Amino acid sequence: MRSDSAKKGFERAPHRGLFYATGLAPEELERPIVGIVNSFNEIVPGHVHLNQIAAAVKAGVRMAGGTPLEFNVIGVCDGIAMGHSGMNYSLPTRELIADSVESMVDGHAFDALVFIPNCDKIVPGMLMAAGRLNIPSIFVSGGPMMAGRHAGADIDLNTLFEAVGKLKAGTLTEVELCALELEACPGCGSCSGMFTANTMNCLTEALGMGLPGNGTVPAITAARLRLAKRAGMQVMALLEADLRPRDIMTAAAFENAIAVDMALGGSTNTVLHLPAIANDAGVKLSLDTFDAISKRTPYLIKLSPAGPHHIQDLDEAGGVPAVMAELRSKNLLHTDLPTATGKTVGENLATARRRTDVLRPVDNPHSAEGGIAILRGNLAPDGAVVKAAAVGPEMLHHRGPARVFDGEEAAMRAILDALIKPGDVVVIRYEGPRGGPGMREMLMPTSSLSGMGLDASVALITDGRFSGATRGAALGHVSPEAASGGIIGLVQESDEIEIDIPNRTLTLHVSDAEIARRREGWTPNPPKIQHGWLARYARMVTSASEGAILK
Repeated sequence: MRSDSAKKGFERAPHRGLFYATGLAPEELERPIVGIVNSFNEIVPGHVHLNQIAAAVKAGVRMAGGTPLEFNVIGVCDGIAMGHSGMNYSLPTRELIADSVESMVDGHAFDALVFIPNCDKIVPGMLMAAGRLNIPSIFVSGGPMMAGRHAGADIDLNTLFEAVGKLKAGTLTEVELCALELEACPGCGSCSGMFTANTMNCLTEALGMGLPGNGTVPAITAARLRLAKRAGMQVMALLEADLRPRDIMTAAAFENAIAVDMALGGSTNTVLHLPAIANDAGVKLSLDTFDAISKRTPYLIKLSPAGPHHIQDLDEAGGVPAVMAELRSKNLLHTDLPTATGKTVGENLATARRRTDVLRPVDNPHSAEGGIAILRGNLAPDGAVVKAAAVGPEMLHHRGPARVFDGEEAAMRAILDALIKPGDVVVIRYEGPRGGPGMREMLMPTSSLSGMGLDASVALITDGRFSGATRGAALGHVSPEAASGGIIGLVQESDEIEIDIPNRTLTLHVSDAEIARRREGWTPNPPKIQHGWLARYARMVTSASEGAILK
């Protein structure tokens, strides 16, 4: 056992003494030591209940003959951090989480790990750590929040963000807004649409690192606690078989995850996170892989913000196994891969079921292509990302004048002051991994545009990123970013920009000679934060096209 290096032999008497000081009995030290990596805190709705999940996991570990020892990691709520300087810290916490887990696990010689994430950066941060450490591991998320209810309809967090624009437009009263605040998020769990947290929890399952149901069983149910117990028991089977994350998270497994992502119309943030996870698992993953898989993968289910359904509906429809079974029927999956269940992908799908009013069959999709598209052109030579599944047909091709803003706040003022007009292309720059720093999400601008009724006529382009709750013609991850000398930094007010999602192009209609003239003597703005950990992050972070990993 790996933990023997910290507990076996006469020379480890001091170490055993410290273990015993925690209340462990000698018999417990004879068993494998399983780290329970818990992201509980009292701030994030997706995490406030994770101590219950951890207790169930530990019960499962003990039932299967292991000794569970729990430690915690940080987690930022993207919704609470949205629209102010707190969002600068969200994406960088992914690296802090991976580094801190590595430090705890190698520092204490755990034999195996059960990871308990739930929200946006915590899931990929923990997956990065699992790939890096490569000891037997399994994931069990805290589960999704139920949708809220208002006036007989399902609502969610995105309803509130869009309500801000509706209030400004005069189509919603303050009394109605206050009612929505109390009803949109009815309890614990990751926010109820196909936003980043739920996308990543579903993709953890598709990668093979979580048990069936990991991404969709609601947070408030007893089924979630039973799933946690089974995860605790299963990690002991993985330890016995010596089945490790890098055995599971292969190049083919990442292709499966991307295919599921495209079928679900998942968050564009997966295009940042999956390459970063792959990097720590020793797999190279490029933007071209995403686009190639998108072009051959049908879009099967419209979940909020693209449609009326929520994660609880996907769970009733059969969850991720039902989606994967549909893809398998057209040979769009690798089925002979090992998973954390101890079975292959194909074996896991043997009992998959499907609710047809939620999840369309592969022969009758919402779209023949997947929910995410990678665009390139002179404005984004290294790529830009759009959640095509959430773009209305009238905006799949759009050309209009640029409205240029060096940061989210300036753009928000212009939007709320009604200075943005139909046909405009809003450009928000210096929000990339380096320039932000931290690549802030632009949910407030996109939601305000939607709430004001402009999402069908206004596009938004940024070197920052978008929440999974974003809908409309919102193109993010423009690379290279402005702070690294990207052409987005040279765009001027009223320049014509053309977006062509079907043909995957993003074009600034300015001549090469004019671009060269503008570049003469031009220097990018420096990162906006020059102190603390984010200053170091800005110096070390790579492009969004590389997953915004640290050098």
